[in-house]
Amino acid sequence: MRSSFHIAAFLVLAFGLASIASPLEAAPVHLHPRVRSKAHSNARTARKTTSKSPAREQVAARGGAKSARRPRLEARNDAAPTGRRTTRAAVRRRGRSRLPQPELQAVRLNIPAPLRGSHESLVHQNEMAEADGLERILDDADLEDRISHGSLVPVPISAGLHINTDLPENRRYCRPWTAKFLTDLSHAHSARFAGTALEVTSAVRTVEYQRRLRMINGNAASADGDIASPHLTGGTIDIAKAGMTAREIGWMRAWLIPLEQQGKIDVEEEFRQSCFHISVYKSYSEPNVKPATHAPLTATPMDSATVLPTDGR
Repeated sequence: MRSSFHIAAFLVLAFGLASIASPLEAAPVHLHPRVRSKAHSNARTARKTTSKSPAREQVAARGGAKSARRPRLEARNDAAPTGRRTTRAAVRRRGRSRLPQPELQAVRLNIPAPLRGSHESLVHQNEMAEADGLERILDDADLEDRISHGSLVPVPISAGLHINTDLPENRRYCRPWTAKFLTDLSHAHSARFAGTALEVTSAVRTVEYQRRLRMINGNAASADGDIASPHLTGGTIDIAKAGMTAREIGWMRAWLIPLEQQGKIDVEEEFRQSCFHISVYKSYSEPNVKPATHAPLTATPMDSATVLPTDGR
């Protein structure tokens, strides 16, 4: 009797516990927000891991291998030497916009320096004319008389030597030794620069003309005194630089310098009138005068500035 009572009580208790547990299982579980987000994240990761296909697993493995090799590559780039072999990645890291360019080799133009004139040079030209016994030609009548007596000869025009067409006919004359100098110079120039010609822009002048020239050309020398224009004796000529290349100008300088050092000529380069102003002395026609036919220049041809020829000193 007593055992049956206990059994019945046990059954009633078990039935009651079962009825209480079923509503609890059906009710939603309310978690703290942080706990809930962490649980969702873990669940999502678990789903991705379980849903990966074999192909995706291979790709992931390759990516892992690349990332494992990346530190080595970066170390190599950082250790790359500077200069032409520098990689683009290393250049970008240094903040440069482009790879360094190879250094350009400087081209040296072996051209003598300009033969600039001076006050002392002009004084010396007048002293040399006086030493040669040359007088200044006063006017056109005096000029015609000297031409008729042969103390002045025509400028030796040829295929290698032209004369400026603006120069009056009666002023296309010079001293005989100056004519010889022009012949030698034009032959040497033509031998070096075939198909080109030099141009004479000024030769003999008179004192009367030089005084008029001084009124319109501030660069013209005086007609009197120790610094008078050497053109007044007929021994001086101007050769235009207009149209010459840098190579020709350099050759002219190299050809004229030895003669000046020997005391045969005096040279001044004029830049306003762009010409070589050359005074030739009697000693040029003496024997043993044989200047070089060409100068050893290595300059690259380059067009010089073109300036219209104008009477200067």
